[in-house]
Amino acid sequence: MFAAIRNQSDVPLDFSFIPKPIRYREKEQGLIAACIKPLFQEKTGRHIFVHGQPGVGKTIACRHLLAEIEDETDEIVPIYINCWKSNTTYKIILEICSLMDFKFVQNKKTEELFRWIRQNLNKKSVVFVFDEADKLEDLDFLYMVLEEIARKAIVIITNYKDWIAGLDERIKSRLMPEILEFRPYNYDETKGILKQRMEYAFHDNVWDSDAFELIAKKTAEMQDIRTGLYLMKQAGLIAEDKSSRKITLEHAQLALEKIKDFSIKNPEELASDEQMILDLVKNNSGKMIGELFKLYQANGGNLVYKSFQRKIDKLQKNKFIIVEKTAGGGEGNTTIVKANAERKLTEF
Repeated sequence: MFAAIRNQSDVPLDFSFIPKPIRYREKEQGLIAACIKPLFQEKTGRHIFVHGQPGVGKTIACRHLLAEIEDETDEIVPIYINCWKSNTTYKIILEICSLMDFKFVQNKKTEELFRWIRQNLNKKSVVFVFDEADKLEDLDFLYMVLEEIARKAIVIITNYKDWIAGLDERIKSRLMPEILEFRPYNYDETKGILKQRMEYAFHDNVWDSDAFELIAKKTAEMQDIRTGLYLMKQAGLIAEDKSSRKITLEHAQLALEKIKDFSIKNPEELASDEQMILDLVKNNSGKMIGELFKLYQANGGNLVYKSFQRKIDKLQKNKFIIVEKTAGGGEGNTTIVKANAERKLTEF
């Protein structure tokens, strides 16, 4: 059913797969490229803050640009960091060392490692992309990069447009980024993207038009391309299991039934403190995170606030809860935590 794949880490139905071209994001890529362009003249670039809801192409557009830079020149170093995986200054410094093939990191302090990074990066120009920046626990690395790396362009990606409002003034005044929003894809764009991936992943003429339309409509409704990629893969596997030469409407409908089970872990797998926090959120949906922490303490919880925040992040990642961040107003920057009544697929 599936077309031959060049290598197993580059699967066309994975969201990390980078197709060429990146459709419907030409304007956004052009704006990001304009911030990077001065580096080609050995001048410092501009910085840009990219925001938009999950599944609208922020990461893939930026990674595509980094790949183009890598193909075009050795004088600009592309550095991509996923801040969900590397969420502290030390972890980010280690990741940069790894990307630069520096192996001698054992027993070295952050300052020592960054000194090596600075010495080597300042021989060239560099593009930093810090993805999922809202998962960061500290921003010391950003201040270090802004102060000590000479020719650079910094791209910060987050789902939350208000994240930048909470930056320390010493960082904000040095960063001075341009702001770029990635809007959700409309129905025609969603359909076009899924058709492009279908052509990469499947043999010709295996998709029944009604089956494809059903998945395209569901994906557009949920405003997350990852939904469609997951559904297409599941429909294909279901058709294979049934030894069918076509992916039919029945196969697509069966795939739709899998959405609710896909990205949501079983509550029984949660640690006891996570289950306690989840129950608190369910019973107090819509409260601020600080209010929930007080309730958690009142009910005998032993975690400190920072650890409590990490548990909230983990529950959000696995789609047990919804976290909404707002800036301004009487409360200043506010984090609202809600129970997730509708289980929406956002990553796989």
